[in-house]
Amino acid sequence: MSQESAFPRDAVALVESHLREVEDFPAPGVLFRDITPLIADPAAFKVLIDTIADRYRGTIDAVAGLESRGFILAAPLAVDLGVGMLTVRKAGRLPGPVVGVDYDLEYGSARMELQPFTVVDGQRVLVIDDVLATGGTASAAFELIERSGGLPTELCVLIELEGFGGRERLAGRRVDAVLTY
Repeated sequence: MSQESAFPRDAVALVESHLREVEDFPAPGVLFRDITPLIADPAAFKVLIDTIADRYRGTIDAVAGLESRGFILAAPLAVDLGVGMLTVRKAGRLPGPVVGVDYDLEYGSARMELQPFTVVDGQRVLVIDDVLATGGTASAAFELIERSGGLPTELCVLIELEGFGGRERLAGRRVDAVLTY
């Protein structure tokens, strides 16, 4: 871990102790940090959601989960905070009308979409996902929310992978990471 977390040390330690490191997945040379053990442990998962909720309580009006692991975090967080959840999905997975944003990946391009009628004008939206790497998906989500009339306040991720340029791509945006590698 390198960057100081915005979250309490006990929450950081809890998340770190529940990650599983898988070498050479999904490709040779990649070290995948699997959150499955964390979300499979109900007590640990509850502590995580409660900790994130405490950080944002009273400051947001909705949570936007990014497909797909962001949904796992966004749904219980939205319930805990008593706010709505927005789904930012890969192209073609939401019935229309949708707004979409194309963005570049290190190996091609992708498209994310949002149903604009789910966003209330002026709504403060927390974007949440499991990992920040290049920042392409998060950047697309910010643009979609803004184009739909919302105000994306910041990005919250469990894990930030430094060296992929994600934070730099999101320059001027607030980014909170529980763990940074």
